[in-house]
Amino acid sequence: MDISVIVPLYNEAESLPELAAWIERVMAANKFTYEIWFINDGSTDNSWQVIESLREKNPCIKGVKFRRNYGKSPALYTGFLRAEGDVVITMDADLQDSPDEIPELYRMITVDGYDLVSGWKKKRYDPLSKTIPTKLFNATARKVSGIKNLHDFNCGLKAYKKEVVKNIEVYGDMHRYIPYLAKNAGYNKIGEKAVHHQARKYGKTKFGLDRFVNGYLDLITLWFFSRFGVKPMHFFGLLGSLMFVLGFIAVIVVGANKLYCLYNGLPYRLVTDSPYFYLALTAMILGTQLFLAGFVGELISRNSSERNNYQIETELK
Repeated sequence: MDISVIVPLYNEAESLPELAAWIERVMAANKFTYEIWFINDGSTDNSWQVIESLREKNPCIKGVKFRRNYGKSPALYTGFLRAEGDVVITMDADLQDSPDEIPELYRMITVDGYDLVSGWKKKRYDPLSKTIPTKLFNATARKVSGIKNLHDFNCGLKAYKKEVVKNIEVYGDMHRYIPYLAKNAGYNKIGEKAVHHQARKYGKTKFGLDRFVNGYLDLITLWFFSRFGVKPMHFFGLLGSLMFVLGFIAVIVVGANKLYCLYNGLPYRLVTDSPYFYLALTAMILGTQLFLAGFVGELISRNSSERNNYQIETELK
């Protein structure tokens, strides 16, 4: 099979017939063998009934229905598990992503050899309240991930080699960082294609401004796990050791200052009367706790079933 199209959706009943017909036209024009997976993420409208009716007309259309709303990442993960096409295309169900982009995305994967190609909505039809935070978010994601050539990490229109989606785990709200997940899994040939962005035709957006706050928190989490996920002592141990040493040095300075005053007959006060003593003591306690946190993290990491789960590209025997 050439292509698997994965469409996560939530309350998009009005757009589904038009989207399915559009994808079918593109596939027929290019003679692709394909499947379309509609992942119904707990919709409260009649989206599932629409999917069932579309399936009756076209056996290439398949669907999964969640009992409740879980989010976009679980929907994509479920689609990735079921995808059988050599190239996997993801797109949103709101008709803002154009299926006409599919042939070129397919060519970039199969001919140019990219592992992943991300769409770039160069000209957006969104309000400033959405476009400005998006630009700041993408600039931060480029800096942290090291993927300098991507302008739009969160674009729903992406293309992947099949092996990429089978070797990454999308969870929580990590769909925003799939290129970063792919890079961490060893898939470094990541490209970008400027794609046509259309204004929403039906319904309203399902995402609020809180996604930008959550997005930054997820980015920090992903960065930390990619750097220190299997070696937490390198982070907590180093930070804890530094804090403990600084605190210990500060205690020595406070004590030495009192001894100096005593030896020279200068006025002095008790060590426990100095605020620096308590600051130093606090630093030593926090340093010890951070070191122990790193130690406990190492114990957990060493007992993890995935501690030696490495991505092997090829093997000669």
